[in-house]
Amino acid sequence: MAEPSTIARPYAEAVFRLADAGGRLAEWSAALANLAAVTADARVQRTIGDPNLSAAKVAGVILAVLDGKLSGEAQNFVRVLADNGRLDVLGEIQAQYGALRNAREGVVEAQIVSAFELDAGQLADLVARLERRTGRKVQAAVSLDRELIGGVKVILGDQVIDGSARAQLGALDQALKA
Repeated sequence: MAEPSTIARPYAEAVFRLADAGGRLAEWSAALANLAAVTADARVQRTIGDPNLSAAKVAGVILAVLDGKLSGEAQNFVRVLADNGRLDVLGEIQAQYGALRNAREGVVEAQIVSAFELDAGQLADLVARLERRTGRKVQAAVSLDRELIGGVKVILGDQVIDGSARAQLGALDQALKA
């Protein structure tokens, strides 16, 4: 069986082309976020996986949950996914669409892991420094990890900038052992 990312790619690319051509990238981001949230629910997953329900019935359930929140094109997209048995990869479609949108808009996602809560000023300063370093707009997601002891660790794609006290202590330990 193919990987979810492989299955989701053509759908994400098709939706991206449609949204980009119509100047509706934000609208489709919101629609895909809503759809991914609905299909992530355990009850909806059971409905999607129920072999006794037709594709039209499954699509109808999802559309009923999001009544009034989806455009006609988004509703048709749900029906296409249901007909092809691909509703279960909506979360991956959303992720890939987001990556395509970020690339189009020059945005890079950064995961910032901090030992302590960052106030608004600290976060703004860190984001500004990352934007200068990357030359792109940075969209930050912040999480806490008390085991870092102090400082922050930043993950930009496949690049890791580890300025945590834990990493510095580890480097010191290695230097003393050498």
